[in-house]
Amino acid sequence: MATLRGLRCRFHTNAGVFSPGGIDRGTELLIETMKLPAEGEVLDWGCGYGPIGIVAAAIAPGCRVTLGEVNERAVELTRENVRLNNVGNVYVARGDLFTWLPDLTFDVILTNPPIRAGNRVLFRLIEDCAQSLRPGGSFWLVGRRKQGIATLARKMGRCLADVQTVAAKAGYRVLRATDPKSIWP
Repeated sequence: MATLRGLRCRFHTNAGVFSPGGIDRGTELLIETMKLPAEGEVLDWGCGYGPIGIVAAAIAPGCRVTLGEVNERAVELTRENVRLNNVGNVYVARGDLFTWLPDLTFDVILTNPPIRAGNRVLFRLIEDCAQSLRPGGSFWLVGRRKQGIATLARKMGRCLADVQTVAAKAGYRVLRATDPKSIWP
């Protein structure tokens, strides 16, 4: 059980997924900080067992929330957690969403990225998200200061505009970028 944005949420977790012992501080900070439109398309990229996307779906019932994840076990847990928390405005997708559905675009993209995957993976994730963000949309990313959030902020600044730190707590930073630059074909 976790209370997030004033909601009592239940999450089943398991070994082999990120933060199996409960909601990590970075995810919690992103959930508490994120701003969502009344309606639109939202993506929780690298959703793990689903807390960010599930809370997004609960607080923004007019939005359609896609939860994307490459880990098969995490996808199974996400589907179970969607049922446990009774949210219906979601779509759970397994795989590299930007590869097999490259034309999808979103009003909001949220991520607590897999920092340990390395900069090559993280930079590609930022580029893919920038290409998939609708004009006027927002891209939210959380990370730890000591794990390279400044490097990710610089990369975001090369792909997006108006990169800001919108929250900081216990070594974590939530970055928000908006308005994709017109550098993409």
